[in-house]
Amino acid sequence: MMIFILASGYLFTVYLLLALAKRTGTKTIPTNFPSSAKGKHKQEISVNSQ
Repeated sequence: MMIFILASGYLFTVYLLLALAKRTGTKTIPTNFPSSAKGKHKQEISVNSQ
């Protein structure tokens, strides 16, 4: 009986953590992208033929 209670608590905890991770994963906005990804600054490359 004790094993059943512990296993149920473990599965319930894992379920709650996965639900919380899924919920918070959709709300986060990544802010550590380089500024070129935002379209403000684009790298210009010039090629000179000699």
